[in-house]
Amino acid sequence: MLQHDTTSFVYHSHQEGKSNKSNDDISTKDMQKILQVLAKQVLKDRTTTMQELERMLKGNMQRSDEQDKQQSQQEEAQLKIENGDQPMTKYLQKMGYLKDEKKWLSNKGFFEIGLKILHDVMKAINDGGSGFHETKNVGSGNVVLDTTTKFEYGNDINLLSIPKTLLNSVQRIAKKDSIVKFPIEIEIDDLEKFETTEEVKVAVVYCIDLSSTMKYSVGSGEGSRIEAAKKALWSLYVLNKKFFPNDSIHIVGFGSFASKIDPYDIPYLRTYDANDNFLHYTNYQAALRLALKILKGEGARNRRIVMITDGQPSACFVDNDNQKSDILSDKPYSHFYKPDESVLSKIYDEREIKLDLDGGKMVYLCYRYRQIDPFIEARTLYEAKRCKHEGIEIDTIMVSEEDELLSYVEGLEKQLKGRSYYINPANIGRILINDFISNKKKIISSKFAW
Repeated sequence: MLQHDTTSFVYHSHQEGKSNKSNDDISTKDMQKILQVLAKQVLKDRTTTMQELERMLKGNMQRSDEQDKQQSQQEEAQLKIENGDQPMTKYLQKMGYLKDEKKWLSNKGFFEIGLKILHDVMKAINDGGSGFHETKNVGSGNVVLDTTTKFEYGNDINLLSIPKTLLNSVQRIAKKDSIVKFPIEIEIDDLEKFETTEEVKVAVVYCIDLSSTMKYSVGSGEGSRIEAAKKALWSLYVLNKKFFPNDSIHIVGFGSFASKIDPYDIPYLRTYDANDNFLHYTNYQAALRLALKILKGEGARNRRIVMITDGQPSACFVDNDNQKSDILSDKPYSHFYKPDESVLSKIYDEREIKLDLDGGKMVYLCYRYRQIDPFIEARTLYEAKRCKHEGIEIDTIMVSEEDELLSYVEGLEKQLKGRSYYINPANIGRILINDFISNKKKIISSKFAW
C-alpha cells in the first residue's frame, strides 16, 4: 500500500460564541491529512487502539514519496489546539468522525474515508468503461412516477390517474359546450395513467479472503494483501450505497469457513493465522455456498458474487462419508477439521464473527505451494457452477501478481464466463481486467491516488 504524506497540520477546538463558523475550524486540507492517518491505521491487519491512534496523530510522520523527500526535509507533524489540552481523538469524536469504542470509526468517518479510497480503485475501473453493476435483466416497471401519459388498451387500470382523467374530461366538455354538467361523461381519449420506470435492482455478495497468505507484505514491505483487499472492498461498498442505494449488498469473510460480516466492520477485518485452529486455509466453496444461501433469499433478478482473494483454494467441505473415504483412499494421511464450541466462542469473542459451519460439516485441508489438490479443485468448481446455474454471475478481484495463483483464477473465470480483476497491492491504482464474456484483456490506470 502507498504511504501518504502526513505533514504539519493545525486545528482549533470549536467553542460557543468565539466563532461564526457553522462547522469546525479545521481546514479541509488538514482534515484530508487526518483522514489519511485514520485510513492507514484502520486498514492494518490488527486492531489499533484509541491510545495508539492518538500517539499516531500527534507523532512525527515522514514522507515516503521520494519526490517529496527531495523537495523538503522531514517536516514535523505537530498538532496544536487552542485550549491546549484536548486530545485529537476527543476533538474528532466531537466532530463525529470517531467514537470511543474498540471499533472507533463512526458512520461518518466510515463513509468519508470510503469515498476517498474510491479514487484508488473504482475511478480506474469506471474510466476503463467497466464496473460491478452490469445487469442482464431489467425490472418490471414497478416504480410509479409523478408524470402521466395517455392510457392505452392493455395498460394496468390501477395506474389510472383519476385527477388528470377528470381534468381532461372537463376541458374537453368546456371547450365544446362551454357549460360543464354533472355527472361528467368520460371518454376513452380522456383517460390518462401514471408513467412508470423499470427498477433495476442488484443483489451483490462480496467475499473477502481472510486466509493466512493474505497477510503477506508486498513491494518493499509497505502494506499487505489484506490491506489492499479491504481498501477495494471498502470502496466498492461505499460506491454501491452512494450511487445504487436500492441494491442489496452483503459481505462474507472466509478462511477455512465463511462468515457473514457487518459492512461497517470491513476496516477491522483481520486474517487468520496458524494459532487459529486451522481456520487459516482458503475455502472458496464455503464462501460461494454462504453467498448462494444469502442470494436465494433476495428478490433481485440480477445477482452477483465478487470474490476478493490472493490465490487458489486449499480447503473444501466434506459433505458425507463417501467423500471422506474417497480422499482417504487416495491420501491416507489427509487432514480433516471441524471447530468445537470453544473455538467458535473464541472467534466470536475476539472478532465478533460467527462461523457458518453449513450444518456442522467438517473441512478437508490440503495446502500445496502453488498447486491445488484435485479434490478441492473439483468441489470448488462444482460449487461455482451451482451458483451459475441459479443465474448468479461470479467475478474475481485478485490482490496478487504471482503467475501460478493468477492462472488458477483465470482458468476458473474462463469456465464461468466471468471477469477477473488483477490488482497489484503495491500499485492499487493499476488494474488488469480479463473479460471472458467479450474475450478482451486490458490494463487501466487511475489518475487519482489517495
